[in-house]
Amino acid sequence: MKSWELNALDLKPRLPEILSSSDAARAIALNLAAGESLAEHEVHERAWLVVLDGEIEVIGAGTTTAGGCGLLVEFEPRERHEVVAVSDARLLLLLTPWPGDGHPGAMTIQEKLYSRRHAAKRSA
Repeated sequence: MKSWELNALDLKPRLPEILSSSDAARAIALNLAAGESLAEHEVHERAWLVVLDGEIEVIGAGTTTAGGCGLLVEFEPRERHEVVAVSDARLLLLLTPWPGDGHPGAMTIQEKLYSRRHAAKRSA
């Protein structure tokens, strides 16, 4: 068994801390300073975001959800969203499975090369 005192972690803004990582899931604790955001993005895995402290606003899928300590938000794999800290916020992010289908960490060398070439062609 492993355990963490999440409110006692010395988290720094923009420096997420990976608490645990296995083929089953990844747990990440992070701090967002008031006004900062995780700009619109998506992850390959199913994601759950828990507000441990502070308040956030989550924008995605045509809706906006806001809340503080105790708010739990679930995202489908590849669901685009943005997270904005209304006040200094401490968050727990759970991703499963880890890494998800299509995640660069789950790709073969050949798939990574194809992905890079494809991205280079799109940006040219």
